[in-house]
Amino acid sequence: MAVAAAIHILVNTEKQALDILAQIKQGKDFGKLAKQHSICPSRKRGGDLGEFKQGQMVKQFDDVVFKKPILTFHGPVKTKFGYHLIKTLYRH
Repeated sequence: MAVAAAIHILVNTEKQALDILAQIKQGKDFGKLAKQHSICPSRKRGGDLGEFKQGQMVKQFDDVVFKKPILTFHGPVKTKFGYHLIKTLYRH
């Protein structure tokens, strides 16, 4: 089974996600932005979700982490939890 590690920021609206993505593209620190804005408990770790197996996350999240290019920000990705900005660190 595939395994990956990712960081993410979860917010309530697409506009918030797009605003944060623009800040990331301007060079702002992802971890600080996650601590300030994310509504996920991973915010305490700067958005770090650690390692997880394929199928542990909701499908929309899994599809990004296990199918899209790594080390690139993807999003906003809508799930039942809100809007995510996701960066896959590695997968194997």
